[in-house]
Amino acid sequence: PEHTPGNQFGSIIVKTKTGIPVKLVFVRNRNNKRDWLTVLSTDLSLSDEEIIRIYGNRWAIEVFFKSTKSLMKLGTEFQGRSYDMMISHTTIVFTRYILLEWLRRNEKDDKTLCELFFRLCDDIQDMALSTALQSLMSVFVEQLNSVGSRKSTLLKNQLQLWIDSQASFIKALFGQLGWES
Repeated sequence: PEHTPGNQFGSIIVKTKTGIPVKLVFVRNRNNKRDWLTVLSTDLSLSDEEIIRIYGNRWAIEVFFKSTKSLMKLGTEFQGRSYDMMISHTTIVFTRYILLEWLRRNEKDDKTLCELFFRLCDDIQDMALSTALQSLMSVFVEQLNSVGSRKSTLLKNQLQLWIDSQASFIKALFGQLGWES
């Protein structure tokens, strides 16, 4: 097949022995650059890139289940027979996996988006939710005071009904909105 940019060589549509049309996508093996892999799809409408993306997602799920079965002993560590016991054990194993993966990402994964966000946005200051809501509401009230009185009164009434329906700590944030007459 003709080589395309990146790790994808190309694709071809063929029929199986039973006559089912399938699309074969050829991709370079990341672990061995001289080797290649074939990904099969029965959905001929998908692009090669979409087939590779879906396969990547499915592979991540396969790795998760293999890790939980072999490394974390899912299915062999606990021999309870009741449904509730099995659900509890599975939940504990999955929680351990999540915690270990979170630790791995914090320690070794340079692609962690949160860290990237904070490194690129040093000028953004932390703002408490209450301060952000009060600032947003003051801008809204300022705009309300600049529209016509009929619309302004209707919007103010709707806004007051919304505030009245909120929890007490949110009501306290908007106690003095500064309505102008």
